[in-house]
Amino acid sequence: MNSQIGYDYQMADEEIILSELSDEELVQQMHDDLYDGLKEEIEQGTHILLERGWQPYTVLTEALVEGMRIVGEDFRDGILFVPEVLLSANAMKAGMFILRPLLIATGAPKQGKIVIGTVKGDIHDIGKNLVGMMMEGAGFDVIDLGINNAVEKYMAAIEEHKPDIVGMSALLTTTMPYMKVVIDTMKEKGIRDDYVVLVGGAPLNEEFGKAVGADAYCRDAAVAVETAKDFMKRKHNTRS
Repeated sequence: MNSQIGYDYQMADEEIILSELSDEELVQQMHDDLYDGLKEEIEQGTHILLERGWQPYTVLTEALVEGMRIVGEDFRDGILFVPEVLLSANAMKAGMFILRPLLIATGAPKQGKIVIGTVKGDIHDIGKNLVGMMMEGAGFDVIDLGINNAVEKYMAAIEEHKPDIVGMSALLTTTMPYMKVVIDTMKEKGIRDDYVVLVGGAPLNEEFGKAVGADAYCRDAAVAVETAKDFMKRKHNTRS
């Protein structure tokens, strides 16, 4: 009897045809598919919503960003781990690939712009990539400098892209102090107060973030996104 129930469940599972779902069911299903890191299903769902006349920005916020918010919360709470979140982020990226040109064409609102990179001497990038993907999913323009970035590379990127936020990552205790080199250089150039500086990486902590002069230490990608959003809200409030 039990094996029959299991079989029925499996059959039911296989019979989900995305195009036959209502808009509401499809968005819910996309949240589930993002959670499970199902790239092709996310691509299909994105196309279906667009074909039904959804605005690209609405697809982004309601289907993708909301789905990644759920993933981010469970990552923060220790229910999901880095490999699963990377799969989710990868699926999200596939949806973003479809939406990006449409968002640019429609001038969709952006949260802000972030330059992010791993500091000089450090070639670890899983955490940084995760932050970048989740920032993009939350509506930020992300300029990813990659790994092993000298202070000159950060300065050139700041000059060129004029971001709202500068993000630095390190996974080695030996490379952590380089974050201070970058921040001190920003101070010397008189530009430190023009940017929000966020730092992160496994060996860091809040005390270290304060000691090097960062605006905030972010313990994981979900916290980084929330922190960045908070800073952007404050920035808009002081302007208005």
